[in-house]
Amino acid sequence: MTRGVRATTTALAIFWIGALHAATRNVLQELCAPALLSQTGLYEASRPGAIARGVRQFSPQYPLWSDGASKVRWIYLPPGMAIDTTVPGDWAFPVGTKFWKEFSFNGRKAETRFIWRATADRWVFASYAWNAEGTDAVLAPDEGLPGVADIGDGKKHDIPGVIDCQACHGTTRPGPLGFNALQLSTDRDPNAIHGEPLAEGMTTLATLQREGLLSPSRPEWMTAPPRIRTSDPETRAVLGYFAANCGTCHNTSGEIAYAGPSLKHSDVAADGDAVSRALLNQATAWQLPGRADGTTRMLDAVAPDASAMLYRMRSRRPSSQMPPLGTKLKDEVAIAAVAKWLEKR
Repeated sequence: MTRGVRATTTALAIFWIGALHAATRNVLQELCAPALLSQTGLYEASRPGAIARGVRQFSPQYPLWSDGASKVRWIYLPPGMAIDTTVPGDWAFPVGTKFWKEFSFNGRKAETRFIWRATADRWVFASYAWNAEGTDAVLAPDEGLPGVADIGDGKKHDIPGVIDCQACHGTTRPGPLGFNALQLSTDRDPNAIHGEPLAEGMTTLATLQREGLLSPSRPEWMTAPPRIRTSDPETRAVLGYFAANCGTCHNTSGEIAYAGPSLKHSDVAADGDAVSRALLNQATAWQLPGRADGTTRMLDAVAPDASAMLYRMRSRRPSSQMPPLGTKLKDEVAIAAVAKWLEKR
């Protein structure tokens, strides 16, 4: 090979390596969360603040406790795509699916969380902090932002970091937490703790089925909408709260070691009375302070205040509070509901 040919070959190699690196960099940039919330696809480009066409609002019947925040939630499904419901309790969302959840405190928008299935094996998690004017929200750093809004009791709301998002949403099979058959059922629980009314036009399980957005189709969810089947309405409401606030981690298929009764939404719905009986009899590895090893129960009808779940719902110490992330204030309404339910067992 002559010197001129070698030089040309080297130059071409450098060119193509540079082009490949640039293309890779562009792809990675495209798979990252945009710098502004207004660039995520939530809003119409020509009408700032107007929700974009194809973006659907929804409301889970059992909301997650978030220090009393008012929340609005949306989903976007790519045109022509459907949710894979092959496993009824574990929906798989098509590439391009996006979710948003807006948090407001005292009437002011504080944060909007964003999750996006960017590729078949990657979900992007991001949070956006709203500006003082309420005109747009800026991408929060990966480590989150502390103290963005007053929530009462001298405490402030923190925007979580990406690792915090992944801790709740999972890493082996990540995805949304409150968008499933039970949460979207048209057989909504009128006694749901912190239940929210359905606004006109909100997406429900019936909407998804009617529009062919479930694959395979689930006509049985139209004739017999999912619900937590129990012998009394109080048990239904309490278990719904547990499913939303505890079931993400406390289930037999989650990413933590857990040996108690599964509180996953689909397991709770299948036989709520069996789950409640199991909770009342289940000894816990975590022991209530001052009690002998092996005597603490998840829920204790004889001594309600000695229930591990109730104790940890009341605690806001990092070593004992439940849920461990995302809240700084005790959910007094839920604590009272669980305590009242225990008194009747």
